[in-house]
Amino acid sequence: MEDRYKSFMAIVIIGLFSSCASAPDVDGLNEKIETLQQQVADSYKPGFGEFMASVHVHHEKLWFAGTNANWPLADFEIHEIEEILDDLKQLHPERKETELLGMLDPVLDSVETAIEKQDTAMFRANYMLLTNTCNSCHVATEHGFVVIKTPDTPPFSGQVFLP
Repeated sequence: MEDRYKSFMAIVIIGLFSSCASAPDVDGLNEKIETLQQQVADSYKPGFGEFMASVHVHHEKLWFAGTNANWPLADFEIHEIEEILDDLKQLHPERKETELLGMLDPVLDSVETAIEKQDTAMFRANYMLLTNTCNSCHVATEHGFVVIKTPDTPPFSGQVFLP
């Protein structure tokens, strides 16, 4: 019986050693996780202003697409604006400005409706509402010095806005 006990204990000890050898290196994994988290934190993240500059470009292009009844382009531009705003909410959730972006949702919906209906008069009215809402948001976030208006000339001379 003693031999069986010794054999059993030998098997248990060998099993423990072999399982320890194949167990993951928890400290090493934690170190890798911390390194990756730091790399993510240190990676480039566009600032709020870069996002807003992009919104501004698409806002202008939206105007020329809609007033020229280029509805596919207008639809593309409104969705680009929405996508940028979603990115802002994800990448800058701590900003006061981000908290107020929701005020644009109903206005963006009304511009989308005008695009879907291919109604130029409705589009113009809702675009003006969008522009005014942008300016109201700028005032509310103490950026009232950034005043958006209906553009006079296309932001890019190398793009055709007619359908």
